[in-house]
Amino acid sequence: MKTIGVLGAGAWGTALAASAANAGRNVVLWARESDVVSAINSRQENTVFLPGVKLPATLTATSDYAALGACDAILLVSPAQHLRAMSLELACHVAKGVPFVICSKGIEVSTGKLLSEVLEETAPDNPVAVLSGPTFAAEVAKGLPCALTLATKDNQVGEKLIQALGQPVFRLYYNRDVVGAQIGGALKNVLAIATGIVAGLGIGENARAALITRGLAEMSRFGALYGAEAETLMGLSCLGDLILTCSSTQSRNMSLGKAIGEGQTFEDIMASRNSVSEGAHTVEIVQKIAVEKGLDMPITSAVYQILKEGKDVRRVTETLLARPFTNETT
Repeated sequence: MKTIGVLGAGAWGTALAASAANAGRNVVLWARESDVVSAINSRQENTVFLPGVKLPATLTATSDYAALGACDAILLVSPAQHLRAMSLELACHVAKGVPFVICSKGIEVSTGKLLSEVLEETAPDNPVAVLSGPTFAAEVAKGLPCALTLATKDNQVGEKLIQALGQPVFRLYYNRDVVGAQIGGALKNVLAIATGIVAGLGIGENARAALITRGLAEMSRFGALYGAEAETLMGLSCLGDLILTCSSTQSRNMSLGKAIGEGQTFEDIMASRNSVSEGAHTVEIVQKIAVEKGLDMPITSAVYQILKEGKDVRRVTETLLARPFTNETT
């Protein structure tokens, strides 16, 4: 795998493109915005989504899907809700057998399907992998150490991707549980919003730790519904990502929750941002599935009530804290 394509030039897509280039690959980075393409090709910098980070010279940007046609693997880093349309467009230009690596985190709101299920419909001739773990884009782009899960059911594809993308500072751990690797990445965004609300309300670090732990219980219940393996949920793509995302306002989702806890409205916050907080979309479909399947997910429900029903933050928090005492392991 000499040439890697990256679909999506937000902060995370740009960071992954830089990392792949640093691993010795030629990289083609697809961006929708013409100013992003121009800045990367002329200044070696994504001035819109990842300013201040010098990008490798072996990385080129384009707005042409056809330019990804000669790539040996494609990293899909588009917003989760746009993956279906973008993968349909991309599949017309990419050869059969070229791996599609899901690097976005979320669940398709319109269908309730995991992103791997979306790709099974839109690109059935391309093997699917998932790349997920506790990472902030800026640190990856700067070459700081991290570790991630690379999940795919095809052992040979997994080995080739790890050899192509892995580095001492970008450690990849193989896993066959494609479902579990996606569950953690999707739900941790919802839980990060909740953790941010706790921080914004100023109700303490004890509350934050409790929320992360009970959030993991919700993640485990939801994962079991989809057949995720318990070991995966305790690994990098789930527990690891949950810890990181709930621990720093570098996370777009945690910073969103913090601003809400401090009294800002969801609409005003989103209007001021040029990046996606996937948890704000994911909470809608997770809440719907939880209600339909009878899953006990009170933290998810609280975030849903605040974001989607406009309920008062403090009142919802008080109701959550007043829930009856129960057995921790059920």
